[in-house]
Amino acid sequence: MKMKTVFGVLKELKTDETRVALTPDCIAMLTQEGYEVIIEHNAGILSGFSDEQYIQSGAVIAKDNVEVWEKATVIVKVKEPQKSEYQYFQEDQVIFSFMHLAVEEELTKELLNKKVCAIAAESVEGKNGELPLLRPMSEVAGRLSIQLGANYLETVNGGSGVLLGGVPGVQPGKVVIIGGGVVGANAAKVALGMGADVSVLDINSKRLADLDLTFNGALKTHYCNPYTIKEECKKADILVGAVLLPGRKAPKLVSADIVKEMKKGSFIIDVAIDQGGNIETMDRITTLKNPVFEKYGILHSAVPNLPSLTPRTSSFAYSYAILPYIQKIGELGAFMALKESESLRTGVNTFRGEVTNENLAQTFDLEHTEISLLIGFKVA
Repeated sequence: MKMKTVFGVLKELKTDETRVALTPDCIAMLTQEGYEVIIEHNAGILSGFSDEQYIQSGAVIAKDNVEVWEKATVIVKVKEPQKSEYQYFQEDQVIFSFMHLAVEEELTKELLNKKVCAIAAESVEGKNGELPLLRPMSEVAGRLSIQLGANYLETVNGGSGVLLGGVPGVQPGKVVIIGGGVVGANAAKVALGMGADVSVLDINSKRLADLDLTFNGALKTHYCNPYTIKEECKKADILVGAVLLPGRKAPKLVSADIVKEMKKGSFIIDVAIDQGGNIETMDRITTLKNPVFEKYGILHSAVPNLPSLTPRTSSFAYSYAILPYIQKIGELGAFMALKESESLRTGVNTFRGEVTNENLAQTFDLEHTEISLLIGFKVA
């Protein structure tokens, strides 16, 4: 007999985190299917969702996070647990959220010590290696990166005074995007829509060809190497770092020497900062309230939770993406869901005291154990 699944939704504690993991409409779907959902008081308030809306959806409102941690068998979050929450971890409890454990060694050790099943949303893979839970947040972050950059090019915000789209007779601003994945493509979409001159750099020639086709040749594509990075960065009014390696620290692609040669008053945003970042000069994390710092005359932004600038849109997007996985866990129980769903298995980073993600194990020089061995069968 499988253990009763109780889903728990918490108010996020990470600095400036305004999203909520499950929206009222998704919780209504869960409760209508007979599952119990407990949500912390005011968990959705910053995303525009009241406790009353959650009550109407069938959720139980908990007075504080302790009650949620104690009662829930599956914790559904947006961002990784914070230090104050480590004390509440329970053996065999499932925590399903963005984890970014490659830069969270202390959290990794706590998850292992408490034998928590940690499912990292950014590691969950769908067909053909796609990342269905990371994608919607990457779409939001890519689009926001250009909105933020265009704003900070204004002189009142310390920028160079360049209008990204230019005007007739005056050339537009230059946007350089390193990484042609979901973040890069969505940054390009908004930048082109604003009339900017856009270049995308990537090491995957097929991806560059796909982008060229998608945007009907409106953007410039470059094979990414140290030379093209240096030359394109010199021209940039906005530089977007958008290279992520799932389960690993992001590669440093833009050196301090390159940044020093960029135009004064230009803007760099490192969307990969939650995995360590692509830009060497991003030596601190910034926040939604204070998103920018200046170094070498260049504005830098290193906000790890950029989608929290638009929490309502982001919460809906994340909730809709994660719901099918939550429903699978509710239907079968966590253990059997992992047996049945290859996609869920790819997201498991720790399980019963073992590291089950190979990249994470390599990052911290830990032993790696295949999840298939721990749940009782060998995947072909």
